[in-house]
Amino acid sequence: MTSFEYFAKTCASIEQIPGSLEMTDVIAKLLKEVTIEELPVVTHFVMGSVFPAWSDRQMGVGNRLLYTALSKSSGVSEEEIENIIRKTGDIGETAVQALSSNPAGQSTFSAFTEEKPGMEIKEVYERFTHIADATGKRSQSTKIKNLQYLFNSATPIEARYLARLAIEQLRIGVGEGIVRDAISKAFDTDVAAVERAFMLTNDLGLVAVAACNGGNEEVQKLDIQLNRPVKMMLAQVTPSIRSALNDLGEVAVEWKFDGARVQIHKKGDNIHIFSRRLENVTSSLPDVVEAVQENVNADTAILEGEAVAIGEDGKPRAFQDILKRFRRKYDVEAIAKAIPLKLNLFDILYFNGESLIDNPLRKRRELLFQNVQSNDRILVDRQVITDNEEEIQEIYADALRAGHEGIMIKKPDAPYSPGKRGKNWLKKKPLMETLDLVVIGAEWGYGRRANLIGSYALGCYDPDTGKFPAIGKVATGITDEKLAELTTLFSDLIVYEAGRKIELKPEIVFEIAFEEIQKSPNYESGYALRFPRLVNVRDDKSPEEAESLERIGEIYHSQRS
Repeated sequence: MTSFEYFAKTCASIEQIPGSLEMTDVIAKLLKEVTIEELPVVTHFVMGSVFPAWSDRQMGVGNRLLYTALSKSSGVSEEEIENIIRKTGDIGETAVQALSSNPAGQSTFSAFTEEKPGMEIKEVYERFTHIADATGKRSQSTKIKNLQYLFNSATPIEARYLARLAIEQLRIGVGEGIVRDAISKAFDTDVAAVERAFMLTNDLGLVAVAACNGGNEEVQKLDIQLNRPVKMMLAQVTPSIRSALNDLGEVAVEWKFDGARVQIHKKGDNIHIFSRRLENVTSSLPDVVEAVQENVNADTAILEGEAVAIGEDGKPRAFQDILKRFRRKYDVEAIAKAIPLKLNLFDILYFNGESLIDNPLRKRRELLFQNVQSNDRILVDRQVITDNEEEIQEIYADALRAGHEGIMIKKPDAPYSPGKRGKNWLKKKPLMETLDLVVIGAEWGYGRRANLIGSYALGCYDPDTGKFPAIGKVATGITDEKLAELTTLFSDLIVYEAGRKIELKPEIVFEIAFEEIQKSPNYESGYALRFPRLVNVRDDKSPEEAESLERIGEIYHSQRS
């Protein structure tokens, strides 16, 4: 068995490495050295996560709860812990300093620094599992006690990375891309095979185990599976219908509904519904569950579509109304009556035990149409295959008149590519292009807004490092009412405060309108937004779905072409 201290020391060495190639080598060595039981755990740990993305398990450890556990373990007051984090800006270093303190003559320092037998990776994972599984009235107490146990058992270097892992922010610059390459290197497996397996399973830990057990042969056996959500295929923006036709030739055209993306897993009458963020939202959508049970003719299936809320005027309701349905945990039936949803299906990935993702779109659509009974609660989105620009313009105009976002333009013979954003799917909308960016920091307001978070720092996504390099700030397009709502939303995501400045856990995605992307040395991304404005809070999107740094560069260069 491998000690957690060895893992922590590896993380410390990675933090000092400037280049991704050397990081890949260090992680590959780590993956080869751990046991097969530890391999999936370490694969997730090194990316700063505890459980795979598809899992319902969540740590549920906020900064306040972590401060309480540290205080109880160290004897240092929570107020002093907050003072330390303001100075360090790092919960890991704060844990080391707090546990090394010696308040009121206690022997915490000697106990903390003395030689200890050490913890195994398995033991840390089991404690984290207890924390995630804690429910009910005593859940907070259970979480704190398990964190206390870990801190009391930890050496200084272990404490640094335990604290960071507890809030799932390891901050060593390792993302999915580097770990994918490390698995390939460690187990002599083709990197494309590792990438595909990850897209199908949404679990690099599972892929690592397959690669370890049998290299390419075992990795290539991995496929989509019921009740384990697949990363959803994404679309690029096309500047015009003519451009889309030039790229794709004959195309499949569908309305782009103003709704929330869902992935539905069906096994008999057992239905699971996952949001775009791959969160299980089944209990919040009983009307959608019933519509699928009654109108989808399949023993087993994985379906994709948009849940749309239609008002009395026949037009789609505001997107925020749909999100109210997804967020609701109580009085679900009442809000289901107030905001009924209609399910518009557009793809099928799995049918009666067979994966369909390598089948061409036109065949998947044919099977979908044959096995769904359309009515006022559920329908298969109308699709037209054509290369006629005028016909596509008419479909586009019809979608806009109906109150929807625009159209999707797809390559009819393309397979389904989980998690990929490419030219096989394009979207055409009338509005200026917006960017989905992650909120990484903020500042308290002035004057009458002093108790509200008044501006937000934005970051794009670098999939190799897992980081969110800054690209600008937004403070316009936000009413006082919205600021109050956002302040509440972000209150549990505050990592630390220094004066007016706040560092936030990167969890929330903003949809941002802008006039132009400019080169800038002032931000880590190398770019800045001119006149950014908040359009929407995209609760349905995960941080990893934010615009990539590569995409920001593409948009910048397209402005000048």
